[in-house]
Amino acid sequence: MIIIYRQIEEKDNLSLAKMIRKVFEEHDAPKAGTVYSDPDTDNLFGFFKKPKSIFFVAELNNEVIGCCGIYPTPGLPENCAELVKFYLSKDARGKGTGKELMEKSIFSAKELGYTKIYIESLPQFAKAVSIYEKQGFKKLDKAMGNSGHTSCNIWLLKEIKKLQ
Repeated sequence: MIIIYRQIEEKDNLSLAKMIRKVFEEHDAPKAGTVYSDPDTDNLFGFFKKPKSIFFVAELNNEVIGCCGIYPTPGLPENCAELVKFYLSKDARGKGTGKELMEKSIFSAKELGYTKIYIESLPQFAKAVSIYEKQGFKKLDKAMGNSGHTSCNIWLLKEIKKLQ
């Protein structure tokens, strides 16, 4: 089993959107006010063309099994980016795929000059939230930035050191 980690390609749009929405359905997470109903979910390749953003895909046997990226969400403080679209298909969980995607994203955030990473989540993704906390993310009392994901009610922040 060889998992390939690479940056997003245009051909990934449909399979990523399907995988992300399936994760929401599987966890009975809210669809309104989340990535599920966000129109950008259908064109992640275009969404991540924004400067100072990057998006990684995990692929197994030519099938997308996970994703995670860094994005300069509007309204965030200077030098702060959001860790976004971090989802794993059911078969990818518990195999280190998520850890690899997160580490690649955090390293890229450092390369892009960020010193803080912000995450929004939901109670339905409690297992992911506990992983964020183990990675050094600290819970916040309120949202930062303007992601448009109004149903998210868990917010976390991590300080990182820029690469010299």
